[in-house]
Amino acid sequence: MPATVLERSEQWRYGIIFDAGSSGTRLHIYRWLDSETARQKGNSKQLHALPLLETKRKWTKKIHPGISTFGEKPDRVGPDHLEELFEKARKVIPSDVVEETPIFLLATAGMRLLPEFQRNDLLKEICSYTRSHTKFQLPDCDVHIQVIPGEVEGLYGWVAANYLLGGFDSPQEHDHGKGHHTYGFLDMGGASAQIAFAPNATEAARHANDLKLLRMRTVDGAVAEYGVFTTTWLGFGVNEARKRYVEALQKESGAIDTNVLQDPCLPNGLSTTTKGDVFLPGSKTVNGQEPYLNGTGNFEECLVKTLPLLEKDHICEDDPCLLNGVHVPAIDFDVNHFVGVSEYWHTTHEIFQEGHKDKAYDFNTYQKRVNEFCSQDWDTIEKGVDKHEWGKKVDEKTAIEVCFKASWLINILHEGIGIPRVGLEATPDIKNNGTKKLLDNAKDKGYTASFQAVNQIDETEVSWTLGKMVLYASSQIPPSDPNPLPVGFGSNVPGIPPDFQYAGSKSLPTTHNATIITESDHWHNTLFRSSSPRRIPGFILFILILSIAVFLLCGHTRRQRIYARLARRSGTSPSRKRRIFGGKIPFLRSGSSLGSYEHVLEDGPTTDNFELGSYEDGSDDVDTSDSSSSSKASGWATPRVRSSQAIHESRERFEQLGNGLGLGLSPNPMNRSGLIGRTDSRERIVGMVEGRRSRRGSPKRQKELGLKALIED
Repeated sequence: MPATVLERSEQWRYGIIFDAGSSGTRLHIYRWLDSETARQKGNSKQLHALPLLETKRKWTKKIHPGISTFGEKPDRVGPDHLEELFEKARKVIPSDVVEETPIFLLATAGMRLLPEFQRNDLLKEICSYTRSHTKFQLPDCDVHIQVIPGEVEGLYGWVAANYLLGGFDSPQEHDHGKGHHTYGFLDMGGASAQIAFAPNATEAARHANDLKLLRMRTVDGAVAEYGVFTTTWLGFGVNEARKRYVEALQKESGAIDTNVLQDPCLPNGLSTTTKGDVFLPGSKTVNGQEPYLNGTGNFEECLVKTLPLLEKDHICEDDPCLLNGVHVPAIDFDVNHFVGVSEYWHTTHEIFQEGHKDKAYDFNTYQKRVNEFCSQDWDTIEKGVDKHEWGKKVDEKTAIEVCFKASWLINILHEGIGIPRVGLEATPDIKNNGTKKLLDNAKDKGYTASFQAVNQIDETEVSWTLGKMVLYASSQIPPSDPNPLPVGFGSNVPGIPPDFQYAGSKSLPTTHNATIITESDHWHNTLFRSSSPRRIPGFILFILILSIAVFLLCGHTRRQRIYARLARRSGTSPSRKRRIFGGKIPFLRSGSSLGSYEHVLEDGPTTDNFELGSYEDGSDDVDTSDSSSSSKASGWATPRVRSSQAIHESRERFEQLGNGLGLGLSPNPMNRSGLIGRTDSRERIVGMVEGRRSRRGSPKRQKELGLKALIED
């Protein structure tokens, strides 16, 4: 019975991942119980396990081609490619949790082959389109929309495989010996191949610097850490390997423009272009304008031709190495049991294992079936395809490619990685090889074979996208440790290494007396989300901070004008307004304020000691004016002093400023004449009326006081 909307809101969390590969983009949707609900409903075993994720086949969708084909037209990737997947996601995700559902688009090998500027433009356009056309949670594009390295893709796949097989949650049931209970992971796509595994204890200690520290969190909040080696071989996926193979055939022919290239990896009687397209007689390829491949159907020779593509003779700078001079710790196949996905499954099971899906990989049996198929002429194979002799999934394109793919996988597995040839070499599981019993044992006791190709485990597809979402769901669990470490992975050092990659968009450690902040908490989620109780106060605070910043940047003169306008509207003295903002807040105080200037002004003489009047040209009373050229003072009129004695005393007070007098620092109180000199300074009366600028300071005053002319703002 489907859950109600209310149940979804309270119990389920959802996550969306786009696997943007070289051949297409595939949508994956997962869900899991909210942490609080999982703790309430879980038994003891479930509490000590990772979050239980669910997915359904109808929650996935793949479209072609890959996003890398939009490198020269990034503005079309949204409407022409992503929108179809967004529409599918909207139909699956309940509407009331859309804004809480994180979305990830992680691109792999196809995007890695694009020029950097095209990659960057595409990623920016994807981010922009997603934010403007969906409401899914996308707080940080650098984390949620990116091209992931092959090593990361392999690590996510390793998590997915061990998560489904039970290597994490039930180690005692998956004991491979020597204290080892996890499985190795092999993945191969069109452009690259990956390997990920946890070495045995000896190799892990010897190659500690080569490992990744992986940290997860179980439902009860406990930490689970693993040391994993992962690497990738770009150009070693089946499609890129095929390109290198054709180039090798051309070089071997002795001339790059040879018309016919004999290809033992194609069925006898089949001719194709170098790109793999079947052509008819009379085409421009046959006429010699382009070389073409002529199939000879010799699988043994095909194995020999593809072997050099492993580049085993490449210089190894850090021994030991496997393919292309890439360092890999020694693999102990007694305890390191591998599962292979993607092409490892499709090539070994979708054609040669049709009707034998319960059988494990068997080198002897597999190679026998490949030989039988690839030695047939093309007309016979074509008729078998039409009759669905090898299954409904086997079309003409699959039949053309499978012989090369099979030879490539066999060489990668046995000559490259070194997996024992089960059926030919003595291995611990040789007696059970090639039977349904082996697969049954694998499900009950762990995969005992050195290698097993898989597609689904317990009806869930083994995909690196699952591993990514397991990490993310794990990061949402409140930690039990009062000083928790974040969920994610990085260099194999304690704590949080500099290159640590968080499982979500953000991770903030919490203390036992602080509110829990998970990796995905973000200001974007709380400040602007309508359901957040902090939305309105947060917005007001943001506006207040912005206003203060603008106020501080507007300059001293403009601030004075603001004071004057506020004073006129409220009927408050300008000096009083200035005291409120400039006297009490240190960083707002005028640069001309000295000592306890404002306090002295408040306690000083009353307005009976001076009057406002106009400035008279030729007057020697320069200390009471801020102008030397106009008969009318700017702003407020300049105070006219009633007593010449007061003027004289004022000058004496200013001449003693250097000694601290008149600054409020002397034990002797300032007299009235000193106050007058302070009051009629330029900084005190500048721009106080109608927002007009003050005129230049008096030259005579500058000479007497040792001040430079003030430059207007």
